[in-house]
Amino acid sequence: MNILIGLLIIAVGSFGQSSSYVPINKVKSWSWECFWLVQGIFAWLVFPYLGALLAVPEGSSLATLWRGGNTLMPFVYGILWGVGGLTFGLSMRYLGIALGQSIALGTCSSFGTLLPAVFGGMNLFQGNGLILLIGVCITLAGIAVIGYAGSLRAMNMTEEEKRAAIKDFALTKGLAVALLAGVMSACFNLGLESGNEIVESARSAGANDLFALNPVIMLVTMGGFLTNAVYCIFQNIKNKSGKDYFSVSGSTLVNNVLFCALAGVLWYSQFFGLGMGKSYFAGSPVMLAFSWSILMSLNVIFSNVWGIVLKEWKGVSNKTVYVLVAGICILIFSLFFPNLVS
Repeated sequence: MNILIGLLIIAVGSFGQSSSYVPINKVKSWSWECFWLVQGIFAWLVFPYLGALLAVPEGSSLATLWRGGNTLMPFVYGILWGVGGLTFGLSMRYLGIALGQSIALGTCSSFGTLLPAVFGGMNLFQGNGLILLIGVCITLAGIAVIGYAGSLRAMNMTEEEKRAAIKDFALTKGLAVALLAGVMSACFNLGLESGNEIVESARSAGANDLFALNPVIMLVTMGGFLTNAVYCIFQNIKNKSGKDYFSVSGSTLVNNVLFCALAGVLWYSQFFGLGMGKSYFAGSPVMLAFSWSILMSLNVIFSNVWGIVLKEWKGVSNKTVYVLVAGICILIFSLFFPNLVS
């Protein structure tokens, strides 16, 4: 039962993340770099800080919890992850929500799951390590099938149709950006794993297990914010878009900030849910190690649901639909595989 509860909590957070790009369409008269920076303030600073405060026991402080372990490595991994987060947004821009997230998250899932296991000394060719490796392979198979569905969709679309569905559609550029985003985004989970001492220290100090990971999440997102802020400010200067922040009317400014805040809290919900969900996997080392892949699989599933809702798959052939559904079914199976065989 605990495993199921953990999966449901992670699923709720994943749905929030996969919905976080929808508010983009509601932001008016701002360049991409303006929106990305403002939503990043909420996604990587404000809400992670509020989440981290939930882990602070009475009479303690966030700084005290951070002193319980290595704070540098989560921050450094966060800086590297920031490159992934930055290019992740660009992959949505060039490929659309469905295909962009599928490729980026597939790469992120494999690297983010297997590298911490290898660094932790796990043998991937026997016992729990082999289960983990097979689970990741199933996840990648599902994502590959969905990617194939995306290629079928692209082949059956004219250039005009591609532009209508995805304004800046660019397949080659989008694939390169999505792969880079996936590799670098995997550093987020490496950052979480490097903060295990902080988590244990928080628990020893009386922190609720549900929120014990949140202080580490904030360290990683702070590093990511630094990377993204530097890039966005550079683009503001280069494109002379800095004036966009305040050149809009008062009502438009409020509208933009509110939708940026909504995008931010939805994005953060995936890691808030991951931290809570992992606390229910304490009795299953395989599920703990596989939790990152679970989150990525759910993100792919929900992102494709949004792709359907936003009509990115409108007008595709029946074959494309069958391939897409098959890929989603494989991903759903991958969520339960480690627990079924362990």
